[in-house]
Amino acid sequence: MPPGSPRAVTPLDDDDYPAYTMGRAADMLGTTPAFLRALGEHRLITPLRSEGGHRRYSRYQLRIAARARELVDQGTPIEAACRIIVLEDQLEEAQRINEQMRTQGPEPQSKTPA
Repeated sequence: MPPGSPRAVTPLDDDDYPAYTMGRAADMLGTTPAFLRALGEHRLITPLRSEGGHRRYSRYQLRIAARARELVDQGTPIEAACRIIVLEDQLEEAQRINEQMRTQGPEPQSKTPA
């Protein structure tokens, strides 16, 4: 493809594409499949299922799982680690919305006749 031409988007370009099996995901994270199942039980990540019913993980989910592993490795119970990550995500979203509102400025007040 010549430089500057649009590139076709493939499933591998998509952070949400469920590209990794449970075994491969566990290997990449240096953890066990049981750890990944536990994250699912605590509703931190919900892997998609293949037609055969096997769990499939996306790169986005692996980043979340890696953060959970980091917290657990520091001694945080898995339940608390999952809650911390959910709260971090909510805080990040609130900060993003705040910044967006700050850059847009206040909404004009509507004037109603008295």
